Amino acid sequence: MKYNTKQLTDMANVVRAHALSAIQSAGSGHVGIALGAADIVVALFANFIRIAKDKFVLSAGHGSALLYSVLSLAGYKLPSLNTFRKLGGLPGHPEYKIDGVSATTGPLGQGVGNAVGMALAAKLRKSDSHTFCLCSDGDLMEGVAQESIAFAGRYQLDNLILLWDNNGLSIDGTALTDLNMNERMKAAGWQVFNADGNDFKSLNVAVEKALKSNKPAFVNCKTVLGLGSGLAGKAKAHGLALKEAELMKLIAKFSSCGAGADLWRDFAKNTAKLQNKNESQNIDFKPENVDFEYPDSNFSTRELSGIYLNQLLKAGVMLIGGSADLSESTNVKTDSSVLIKPKDFSGNFINYGVREHAMGAIMNGMAYVGLRPYGSTFLAFSDYLRPAIRLAALSEIPVIYVFSHDSVAVGEDGPTHQPIEQLASLRLIPNLNVFRPCNMGEVAFSWDKAVLDKDSPTCIVLSRQKIEQIRTPHGADISKGAYVIKPATSVCRVTLIATGSEVPLAISVAEKLGGKVQVVSMPSVADFRRQDDKYKKSILQGFVVAIEAGASASWFEFADAVIGIDSFGTSGGGEEVYKYFGFDADKIARDIAKKVKNV
Repeated sequence: MKYNTKQLTDMANVVRAHALSAIQSAGSGHVGIALGAADIVVALFANFIRIAKDKFVLSAGHGSALLYSVLSLAGYKLPSLNTFRKLGGLPGHPEYKIDGVSATTGPLGQGVGNAVGMALAAKLRKSDSHTFCLCSDGDLMEGVAQESIAFAGRYQLDNLILLWDNNGLSIDGTALTDLNMNERMKAAGWQVFNADGNDFKSLNVAVEKALKSNKPAFVNCKTVLGLGSGLAGKAKAHGLALKEAELMKLIAKFSSCGAGADLWRDFAKNTAKLQNKNESQNIDFKPENVDFEYPDSNFSTRELSGIYLNQLLKAGVMLIGGSADLSESTNVKTDSSVLIKPKDFSGNFINYGVREHAMGAIMNGMAYVGLRPYGSTFLAFSDYLRPAIRLAALSEIPVIYVFSHDSVAVGEDGPTHQPIEQLASLRLIPNLNVFRPCNMGEVAFSWDKAVLDKDSPTCIVLSRQKIEQIRTPHGADISKGAYVIKPATSVCRVTLIATGSEVPLAISVAEKLGGKVQVVSMPSVADFRRQDDKYKKSILQGFVVAIEAGASASWFEFADAVIGIDSFGTSGGGEEVYKYFGFDADKIARDIAKKVKNV
């Protein structure tokens, strides 16, 4: 059923009343978008979004009260709107897993990338669904949105409709969007439509045309921020600048308008039956069914990762891969990878171009609707997509990040490409698996954990340089995060903790110091942290030294001394630079011998 203009007006006014009531109860929130963009959201939900198929993303996540109001009236099962912004209630910005909320948004621009990922997922599944996304002026100023827009245009995602709440204002005044956003969108490969965002006839016509477009569609919806209030059209309307008396007057006015509540009650009757369920991809996979062998010669862990990933894909594990233009360097494009192209979505690998941040946001979008994406770049460039990684961890979605070139041993590319603080920084993000494997066994475990984990994203951090392959001893439990890879041959006086490429180095140090030294490989700090004290004490014996080619501070949680790097790198040959920063077995052995008597 299509609702007419009078009905839509009544429905929108009820939405405004409920949204303003939530904001009034919370004592904070964003009045401007709730008043100005209500018509857009109501038109979409009432007349266009197929609840059983389509997706809606509120990239302008500060409009959460508006979204919660629509969802609750439309029949989704939400907590009371009176809990808005209160402890244990509806959060201040939309969060995934709230009924009807498709993505965690609020950091501007991210939702645009998420919507692109959802539209791409629909193409991969050969679904006829559409993804609608409402964005603000602020969203379109963010680089991640522009990266994602360019990607969508390149891949001709004609099932994506981006609606711009174009009120011309941001918190500091006039919105500093592009001087001609329509032309920018056309240049990016989108078809552009214009609408009065506070006029239902205009909105209906524009969205109907957008649905027929053979390109991604951009609907420029001209709106008034804070429509109907004393601050209408002013930047102050963005937040809660209205006086209490005017707020209550508006709530009363909108509550008494027409038959909107009855129309929503009728609408909600079908919602429970038709709700859009994520087509979650349940990966039926047993790690023991994928073979791997320890190589006899030296290999980089990026090479080992590529070998094992190829085995996973050959075994039928359904992963959607990709890279920010570095697949040859990160070894994520394997013999089993088939490139996804515009108008040909039959493959399993995406070239994102040099768009790390968009890659992260787009992968989140795919994961929100049940796909299992992985993407890659150099570890130093993980900073470019960190906001998307953080949201994946917060949202508990299983995105996989493959970060190679993990230390100063990158060498000649110099300090711009040599990560120092990135490992420690990633390990600080809650609910993020971070693995830095040293051998094929640890690489395989990292991938297995990433594939099987349904509630956490995973970073697999890999070396560019080849390293000696030290086998994980039989019976050692990698799942504990750390284990003894080289035991002491007498009473242990010193424990060397190492990760990744520093494990063979630590073993060389132990061999120089004698039988009272053991080496612990710690591929996952977080997994080890979760172990009980008994296990921790059993493997961290004597004087503990951590060895990792990165920032040192975090290692003092476990170690008495740390051999790390707390300055930026330098240019030179990889091995030369590695030794320049003290990663030399003879030097480390001498330094430890000076600190510990009778090693």
